[in-house]
Amino acid sequence: MALVLRNRALGVRKKEAEAALGQRLSYTDAELGRVQRELEKVRGDQDAVIREAEQAAEESTKSVLKGAARFLQSLAAEQTALLDEVQRKYGGHSVLTDLMDVNHANAQMARKAQGIAVMCGAPLGRRNQPASVYDVVRSAQSQIRNFHRVEIMQPSGIALKASAVAPVALAVAELLDNAASFSQAEAPIEVTFQRVQKNLCIVIDDAGVSMSDEDRQKATELLSGDAVPRLAQLGAQPKFGFPVIGLIARQYGFKVDVTGVSRYGGVRAVVLLPEELWTMEETPPPATEAPVSSIRPVEGQPADARTMHGLPKRGARKSPIASVPSAGAGADGEQTPRRRGGGLGAFQRGTLTGRDLDASTPEGSDDA
Repeated sequence: MALVLRNRALGVRKKEAEAALGQRLSYTDAELGRVQRELEKVRGDQDAVIREAEQAAEESTKSVLKGAARFLQSLAAEQTALLDEVQRKYGGHSVLTDLMDVNHANAQMARKAQGIAVMCGAPLGRRNQPASVYDVVRSAQSQIRNFHRVEIMQPSGIALKASAVAPVALAVAELLDNAASFSQAEAPIEVTFQRVQKNLCIVIDDAGVSMSDEDRQKATELLSGDAVPRLAQLGAQPKFGFPVIGLIARQYGFKVDVTGVSRYGGVRAVVLLPEELWTMEETPPPATEAPVSSIRPVEGQPADARTMHGLPKRGARKSPIASVPSAGAGADGEQTPRRRGGGLGAFQRGTLTGRDLDASTPEGSDDA
């Protein structure tokens, strides 16, 4: 009997101990859950603080770079104006060819500064008039180092709408610069225009080294504009080209693809412009010539300003966008041996007839 009572007592004590341990375990589990929730909250707060700090640092860096880029753009615009004035004043001087080297370098600096400013959130310039897509590509050609390697294979009767001129010119300039940088020094770069359904394609073929699958995937991500990389992710020697293209392509509604292979085995870049961004160029009606007998001389007009039949001589056509000359053209229009800067002498034709892209007004006020 005593043994039975003792076993019952031990059983009761065991149950009491188990209940106490169960309560302590429940309390410990509750405390552990509370601590884990607090830890998760601290980690979330910490991540938020880190993200805010990174964002603040990114915005601060962008603000500084944007201000510096705008300052460089201002200097480039001022230098361009000075060079234009020199061209107007000393158009026939032999030193003009060398000045065009300076003008060309200035155009490249202005493009780089514009790309940095856009990457930092600055708006692109804005035009009020459409421009021929051929002239836009020629303008982009004038902003790269080895411009003479670019061959525009066919003219086009298509014009870009005013809102698309500046972004497409910058995107094409970056693609041409990339094609020139990653191909041999004398390898050609061909630009053609194709209409595919309701889209206009600007196709750029180079003879450089084809990209690997990894490079294509990375380029596609950058050109999509879906995720704009932070400045710190661009490396010690940042490459702004593809990120800038992706940013403006997404903003202005066109697409860029560099996954194709050119017929030379290099890279084929395609700028696909939807119909909202382009239109057909308007062809002015042919001018009807008045009878010779009805033409009267204009007072004060020199005699050599008219043809042998008394008609006014037609003035030189002014191109809407500054363009580059054909390789080998000198400042006086005669063919000269190709050399660095030799072809640049004919820049005078483009720069004097107008710089609609360079003179475009900024969208909004941004004096950062």
